[in-house]
Amino acid sequence: MLRRLTLALAVTAASSGLALAQNAPPVSARTDLLSVYRQAVENNADLAAARAQFMAAQEIIPQARAGLLPNLSAGAETSSTRTDVDTSAGSRSLERSGTLYQATLSQPIFRADRWFQLQAAEAVNEQAAIEYSIAEQDLIRLTAQAYFAVLRAQDTLAAAKAEESAFQRQLDQADERFEVGLSDRTDVLEAQAGFDTARANRLLAQRQVDDAFQALSTLTNRQYLALEGIEHSLPVLPPVPNDASAWVDTAARQNLDLQAVNQAVIAAEETLRQRRAGHAPTLDAVAQYSRGDNDTLGFTNTGSEAVTGIPRYTGDVEQRSIGLRLNIPLYSGGLTTSQSREAYHQLTQTEQQRESLRRQVVESTRNLHRAVNTDVEQVQARRQSIISNQSALEATDIGYQVGTRNIVDVLDTQRRLFAAVRDYNNARYDYILDSLRLKQAAGTLNPGDLEDLQRYLKADYDPDSDFLPPDLSENIGRPVRVD
Repeated sequence: MLRRLTLALAVTAASSGLALAQNAPPVSARTDLLSVYRQAVENNADLAAARAQFMAAQEIIPQARAGLLPNLSAGAETSSTRTDVDTSAGSRSLERSGTLYQATLSQPIFRADRWFQLQAAEAVNEQAAIEYSIAEQDLIRLTAQAYFAVLRAQDTLAAAKAEESAFQRQLDQADERFEVGLSDRTDVLEAQAGFDTARANRLLAQRQVDDAFQALSTLTNRQYLALEGIEHSLPVLPPVPNDASAWVDTAARQNLDLQAVNQAVIAAEETLRQRRAGHAPTLDAVAQYSRGDNDTLGFTNTGSEAVTGIPRYTGDVEQRSIGLRLNIPLYSGGLTTSQSREAYHQLTQTEQQRESLRRQVVESTRNLHRAVNTDVEQVQARRQSIISNQSALEATDIGYQVGTRNIVDVLDTQRRLFAAVRDYNNARYDYILDSLRLKQAAGTLNPGDLEDLQRYLKADYDPDSDFLPPDLSENIGRPVRVD
């Protein structure tokens, strides 16, 4: 008589039992990968912060350009002054008051430091744009990482429930054999211990599912009841091209972190030029218009009522001037030289950081290329391991029935079988995520990669029945019983 290890288990909603806060995010029903990504783009706080940082950085250019554009200012001044004068004719007090209106227009003609400041600002702005692109790429990876973390946790839970069911059946069989005198109490205790461990693992797996859903909710500010799962028909293939050097070359050209640090080096170079230009002369064109009474402008009238050196307070005066203002820095207490040295060391620091990052990118790209190839072999090997462990479990169970193997052998073989199941699913998800990480290292990751994965999602995915391919789930739990 054949005894099957049942795998058909009740579906448990992953988010059931979670207490929702008063201001809880909206709840989404079964959701696919692209929908989650769109919700992340709309609601992710880190991306919104990166966007605001980029918008703020865009203002650096007009601020730097302002130093090369005309500067127009206007002002007014009103004053009242009392002057006591001693003359040969005696003491005399004069009071004067007036209002002065003035406008000044200046246009930099030669300002080397400000020009280099503008060049540095443009590099910083470009760096900010690239860093925002990095945040967008990170969100693609993080969305996939959080989404597949839920699927991984659900498959692990399904395997844990199937394992618990298997140990329950083994415990029931041990009880039956003990009651008819075919085994001793030790077998029952061993089976009970195995079942208790499987139950504890199942409870832990359930919590991990809830944690994974919570992490996804944090990313998108949405609550999810269920996700579409990945089909086992997803091609597990080596990267194209399957040449680590080609991927490294692509990363050297397109890796966004490298592009950002390249702009940082350019900005540091321009800043050094700006500091050194502090020794250069400056030339400005200046035009000025003033209007006020002759008193406030300092004009002196002569006549019968005039006092030598004391202006009279009649009439308004307009004054216009235009000219060039040359300034030649001679000595500023060593400030310019010190700032130049500071900028030089900062440039050296940025260049060394770029070199360090370049090496890290090369290392990461090569490692991820190897990881993807290893994942391909791992998926195939783990799949075969399930088949091998299933055969071993059937053989061990037969040996147990005829008395050549004991209950401990059966339980150990059963544990190895479900460990192989978990390893198989982990290898599948590792392959997906390592492939995306490799593309991000090369600078080619984009939403189209999520669209490619979307084609292999199963809308009615049920982890309890779909955590293994159909051909393996039919044979995974079928230990043979010999009467």
